[in-house]
Amino acid sequence: MRAMVRETHLHVEDFIYPIFVIEGENIKNEVPSMPSVYQFSLDRLMEEVTEAYELGIRALMFFGVVTGKDEVGSGAYAEDGIVQQATKLVKEKYPELLVVADTCLCEYTDHGHCGVIHGNDVDNDESLKLLAKTAVSQAEAGADIIAPSNMMDGFVAVIREALDEAGFTHIPIMSYAVKYASAFYGPFRDAADSAPQFGDRKTYQMDPANRLEAIREARSDVEEGADFLMVKPALSYLDVIRDIRNEFDLPVVAYNVSGEYAMVKAAAQHGWIDEQQLVIEMLTSMKRAGAEIILTYFAKDVAAVLRNS
Repeated sequence: MRAMVRETHLHVEDFIYPIFVIEGENIKNEVPSMPSVYQFSLDRLMEEVTEAYELGIRALMFFGVVTGKDEVGSGAYAEDGIVQQATKLVKEKYPELLVVADTCLCEYTDHGHCGVIHGNDVDNDESLKLLAKTAVSQAEAGADIIAPSNMMDGFVAVIREALDEAGFTHIPIMSYAVKYASAFYGPFRDAADSAPQFGDRKTYQMDPANRLEAIREARSDVEEGADFLMVKPALSYLDVIRDIRNEFDLPVVAYNVSGEYAMVKAAAQHGWIDEQQLVIEMLTSMKRAGAEIILTYFAKDVAAVLRNS
């Protein structure tokens, strides 16, 4: 009877699975702060992709880990960039898999910021040009959805225009519309080697204390042509997810970020929690709050549970 009246359900179709792709050969490096999460070189990438596919996961997001960084993040929009290569590789074997492209520069810049730096400041407008170039490059490689995470002002409009001009009018934009300057990102920055080399990102990411600002940020992106709205992080911002769900009729995405993953894994390793039950409860809360889609490093674990339940 309890199962019959359950209001919120998790499905494997809800998940986008993030994967770190690193330059080099025969590499499978576990991320120290993210147990069971690895960096894969291209020649070993399909091991992970195939495992996810066989579990029923049908959406992936790739993050690049590169050594040749520069001040303008040229690896982000290179035709032979690591993410572009990964996208092509996956599309050749599994054309039905949905590839969501994270569109940002921080993983590729030598200063670790999400845009072009002049002095000690991020140049918003110059950054937009490179982000648009990155989006087009990702679409040309076969990405199905462009997901800009940079939080530059006007990024959705500029990327939409660039995609349309390049003939990708059919490619939707999954905007990181509400992205907070959060302490939950630490393990990701280890995994992607993307920590800022000076200062922080508070000038272009949101104050965690602000709720109404999230509505303004999301509304701006909707007006510029966004097709999905993401809230990042998820666990401490369930109220914001519900606000966005109530305010707009676009699909809402919750990013269950690296710090949320790492603290669960750490507690589980000490035997303090039941990891499986906690993860199911945590992800269910994100759906209950209003997210239709969850970007999570737990995707494989939960997919296995759902398949066997």
